[in-house]
Amino acid sequence: MRFLHTADWHIGKKLHGYDLIPEQEEAFRQIEAIAQEEHVDAIVIAGDLYDRALPSEPAVTALTQMLVTLNRQDKFPLLAISGNHDSGVRLGYGAEWFSSTDFFLRTKLADALTPVTLGDTQFFLLPYFEPIAARQFFDDDQIRTVNQAMERLVAAMQEKFAPDKHHVLIAHFFAAGSQHTDSETQVQVGGLNAVPVDLLAPFDYVALGHLHRKEALQNEPTVKYSGSPLKFSTSEAADTKGVWIVDTDTTPVTVTFKPLRPWHNLVVLEDSFEHLLDPNHIYPVTPADFIAVNLTDTTPITNVMQRLKTRFPRVIELNRVNQLDVTPDTLDVQQVQQDPVTLLQDFFAQVTQHPLSDQQLTWAKQALQRAEKEENQ
Repeated sequence: MRFLHTADWHIGKKLHGYDLIPEQEEAFRQIEAIAQEEHVDAIVIAGDLYDRALPSEPAVTALTQMLVTLNRQDKFPLLAISGNHDSGVRLGYGAEWFSSTDFFLRTKLADALTPVTLGDTQFFLLPYFEPIAARQFFDDDQIRTVNQAMERLVAAMQEKFAPDKHHVLIAHFFAAGSQHTDSETQVQVGGLNAVPVDLLAPFDYVALGHLHRKEALQNEPTVKYSGSPLKFSTSEAADTKGVWIVDTDTTPVTVTFKPLRPWHNLVVLEDSFEHLLDPNHIYPVTPADFIAVNLTDTTPITNVMQRLKTRFPRVIELNRVNQLDVTPDTLDVQQVQQDPVTLLQDFFAQVTQHPLSDQQLTWAKQALQRAEKEENQ
């Protein structure tokens, strides 16, 4: 059995207000091409197909077309689960019909114990779940954590193992040793719900979703996060996105990473404002790339984002590398004794590098008069 492992598509996600569906459709086309070139027998999507439980109409239309293309047009069997961003009820609507075309979609915990057999491999599809779901399923009040639930689930799955088959787990959770990136929801507190990797040892391969970096489990040859197809935060800017090709015909299984090319990259630039706006300073970006700026200046800069966008139209984030210096060099007694409006005018000019407008000055005086009136009442 040779299959493609992907996850965390997050269809419908926006990046600082920018619609990513065109980017996601381009990434999908590359995933489809890899599946065809590698002649895979199936495609695994390990959760978070949508970015939110109630996806927008464009997101539903986009994902539906992607799934139809892979399953109905290209004839790939699909094995998919719901993630923590998905609504299991909404995503799972029609799942009973989908299996007629080898589209196996699992959104309920109970369905994880019924394996899907394709070729020489049994697939156990475990959707994202909360401990209460396992507690109710096993009717065991002692189950309080994901770890305790997984011990019971893995044991129950092992009872279904066919001795002449390989065994693959598809799941969506935080495995011990993983590292979060900023664009994932932080669902663990103190690491208490991290599933120990050694608990997953009975499986020949574990196809995980939830964390957006393939490097999250670097030292685990058969337990892998595929990572997201796109960069969803600046913490992922240096990552190479892609999918895994998994071949169960070898012992241990053979796992090969296939990179995806970003249509519009997410790049972090660190430099001074002067250099960033200087056309003679060349940066490895295009006008359509998403840019996060780490500004090295220590002085205030007026309209900094708007001015940066004249050269980098898709600036999505601005950070100061160094502390902003807005303290005057000297502060004498005469300055301290100035009236509040004069102090405000001086402070505003120091911070913004331009004076208060007449309207702003009028508002400031009116606010001061109201404050003084309330104080004297």
